[in-house]
Amino acid sequence: MATPKYKRILLKLSGEALMGDDSYGINRDVIERIVSEIGDVTRLGVEVAVVIGGGNIFRGVAPAAARMDRVTADYMGMLATVMNALALQDAMRRAGLIARVQSALTIEQVAEPYIRGKALRYLEEGKVVIFGAGTGNPFFTTDTAAALRASEMEAQVVLKATKVDGVYTADPKTNPEATRYDRISFDEAIAKNLKVMDATALALCRDQKMPLCVFSIFKHGALKRVVLGEDEGTLVEC
Repeated sequence: MATPKYKRILLKLSGEALMGDDSYGINRDVIERIVSEIGDVTRLGVEVAVVIGGGNIFRGVAPAAARMDRVTADYMGMLATVMNALALQDAMRRAGLIARVQSALTIEQVAEPYIRGKALRYLEEGKVVIFGAGTGNPFFTTDTAAALRASEMEAQVVLKATKVDGVYTADPKTNPEATRYDRISFDEAIAKNLKVMDATALALCRDQKMPLCVFSIFKHGALKRVVLGEDEGTLVEC
């Protein structure tokens, strides 16, 4: 069996990744395939924490929320991430993986409150820990939550799963001449406004010397290849 490069990872999943080709919501085939990829990694002995976004749900009703108070809208987005976390946990249960959902908002009927010590213990026991509700505060994205939880969980890397296979010089969907970076520094990513993560998340990763790998969750086996240290995606580091 190959030896993983990382013992503990923080996987950042966007809500949009769960949509597949649908316009909103959760695509069952996509979420089952993502769970399969996570299962392949856990069987290598890697401890996995997940931070999940909510764009697949909240952006589906965004036109109705266009004039809404920003704080109220942000809390609605946090609730959407909890819904995604529960869906991911259920898919993991059906796949034979043990997962625990911890929420930064108190919703004890459906999820545990976030407690760092318990989350660390779950990881050490081989359970997947899914963090919902972002940081629990408005004005902060789930990207920032991923950087924060990675630092708190003492993860070795943040893996951002997206629809594209790395960081490009421009949007590869609109610019056919865009080229992919193999490696790039946090300072360069921030200076060039490459949309890797929001600036707060990038600055937190940089300050904590937390490497970040951006890869495509839609490429079969990509997550496992990243964990094994193979040439996959773009590595952002100090």
